Amino acid sequence: MRQASLGSVEVGLFFIDTTSGQVATQRQLIDAGIATEDGVAPRPWHRIQGTGDATTMWYAVMRRRERGVFIGALVVRHSDHHALLLQRGWEEIPVDEMREGATQAT
Repeated sequence: MRQASLGSVEVGLFFIDTTSGQVATQRQLIDAGIATEDGVAPRPWHRIQGTGDATTMWYAVMRRRERGVFIGALVVRHSDHHALLLQRGWEEIPVDEMREGATQAT
């Protein structure tokens, strides 16, 4: 029996759909039946590298389209790196968009 998760949408491991740019948490992908219970998600989902307990209070989830696919990054908010990515055309994903998560996934 699986124990209920105490985590919220704003905390955890983040994945990006490399074809659509949609971002979801690992828990959302598991709950939607896209990822297995051990958290493995199939293509086109790709884990965004970063800490496993990231919170959107401190970290920004970013995306950018490169050579026809979306890539993602997790960066500390208001840092020099965050500012540099924004300057280079990266988009910060709004938390509300992540709350929708994998509910729109196909």
